[in-house]
Amino acid sequence: MSSDAWRDRFNTPIIQDIRPCPGDLNLEMIYAAGLSDAEVSIWNPATGESLRVPGLPPHVANPVPAADGRSVLVLHDADGGEVGHLWSCPAEGEAVDLTPELPPYTLRGIDVARDGSAVVIATVTDEGFTLYHLTDSGPHRLYRSRNEAWNSLVSADGALASIDTTDHNPGIRRFAVTVLDASDGAVLASVSDGPLAPVRGVRFSPVAGDPRLLVSTERTGFARPAVWNPLTGERTDVDAPELAGELVPLDWSDDGARLLLVHVDGGLHRVHEYDLQAGRLLRVPHPDGAYFFPEVACAVTNQWGSHYGPGGQIRLLRQRADLPFEVLTLDRGESEPRTVMAPRDVVPGIPLRSVTVTSKDGTAPQLWVATPQDAAGPVPLILRVHGGPNLADVGGYHPAAQAWLAEGFAYASLNYRGSVTFGRTFREGFWGAVGDRELEDVEAAWRWLVDEGVADPSAVFMTGSSYGGFLTLLSLGRLPDLFAGGFAFIALADWKLAYDDMHPALQAAWRGFLGGRPELAEERFRLSSPMTYVEDVRAPVLINQGRYDTRTPARQAEEYARRLRAAGGDVLLRFFEGGHGPVGNDGVVGKIELEMELARKALRGERWS
Repeated sequence: MSSDAWRDRFNTPIIQDIRPCPGDLNLEMIYAAGLSDAEVSIWNPATGESLRVPGLPPHVANPVPAADGRSVLVLHDADGGEVGHLWSCPAEGEAVDLTPELPPYTLRGIDVARDGSAVVIATVTDEGFTLYHLTDSGPHRLYRSRNEAWNSLVSADGALASIDTTDHNPGIRRFAVTVLDASDGAVLASVSDGPLAPVRGVRFSPVAGDPRLLVSTERTGFARPAVWNPLTGERTDVDAPELAGELVPLDWSDDGARLLLVHVDGGLHRVHEYDLQAGRLLRVPHPDGAYFFPEVACAVTNQWGSHYGPGGQIRLLRQRADLPFEVLTLDRGESEPRTVMAPRDVVPGIPLRSVTVTSKDGTAPQLWVATPQDAAGPVPLILRVHGGPNLADVGGYHPAAQAWLAEGFAYASLNYRGSVTFGRTFREGFWGAVGDRELEDVEAAWRWLVDEGVADPSAVFMTGSSYGGFLTLLSLGRLPDLFAGGFAFIALADWKLAYDDMHPALQAAWRGFLGGRPELAEERFRLSSPMTYVEDVRAPVLINQGRYDTRTPARQAEEYARRLRAAGGDVLLRFFEGGHGPVGNDGVVGKIELEMELARKALRGERWS
């Protein structure tokens, strides 16, 4: 591939999500990142026809299809700061604010009833965490708490609503599921597996009048599905003791008889069905790849995920590091899936392979790795750490990785402690010592890459977004001998300043992770902040920040850059007009081009600032 050919990957809209329309499973919403903005359309897999939804807000994230199959629901915020109102945007006609009576809020859950009779949303404001039922007469409050509560769900007929709550365990992100009467907010039942094992809601049964709720449990320390009836208390757990790792629930078949699950072991995906009547786990045939992407701190449970279509048809959403979205279908009785949407305009790339490394205490984080074509011996390398921290790199499509590989850099992406789908102990491994365990994993990955002859030890660059940007800055200060430079995107540089400015939706979580409010956990806030280590930073630093970001606010990034310059550091601070990430592909291309230019300068021994 020529040095410029990698840009071709960004000339076609990159699909971010494909999601079934609740009122008509024949239809799917497609959400894609275009050159300069988001693109949303309603697609019919049977006919191939597509209906574009115009008139979207300027900053779109996690749109959800409405029941009519002709409109989408999306948070409308003016500047990308993730604070606004839920709007309905139709394919034809004017967009409508669904909650004009409410003050601006952050959205932390949205679901639409299968019959179209109800929409429920989970919002966060200074007043707390609230569950609303949206009706023709306006939003009706069903639940409110000062304790963290996210993920709103609604039953197929709109009669029941649920929200994941922490009232039983305040200040600790181990949820229970609370089910309420959607007409008056009366609490009907709650399910918890005790103070150590969280339960999360996934989806109500798609059958009208069926109150059962599919949940994800962790009684074994690893995710397992359970089906729970909040009206009777009856519960069916899918223990699957023969499977190591997690068994992640995604969906119900439309007759409520089967569950769609993904077995995740060592970061690799294998899709299964579970027959509820027979009590049998059935393996689904499919090629290797990623089949869902877990999400946190947003309006949907998964950024995207495989799901059922009509008649029990399985719709497999598949990605690979070098291949964008494709959709495969498998009808009951079929032995091989069929492709109904092939990847668009595929540019040849390099797959990433999965390895494990050994951290200081014996923990084995997963690492995705690839080397450029015809690489002979160690080469410069980009080490990426994802955001979250409760996210994961599932090995899905990553055009930025392919860009670096095309330019002759090796590429690696680390699932450090804090990542999801590796069990509760691994996910909570950073609690109380934010940054410590993650950096042990970063150092273990660096040493493996060097010892295996993948990376030139003098030419390893670290990069990450959000929490990954935080880990990038922290690594440059606490592991200064390991890196030739760092690219921190929408990064967190100082916990105290960030906490003071960030949205309340995140403050509750970080109080739990860091051990309390800043005034009660002052030393932990200090030790976990990259700002503390600016005088130890030796490598050049790029910080690329959103001007209106409410998760990693601007002020703390500016102060970090000021202090690093005062200490003699080489730092570039750039702002873009937006919030927690760019909207279109052109912004991503510009970011990659700048990082490549700076990496070459560092390899030549030139300063960045």
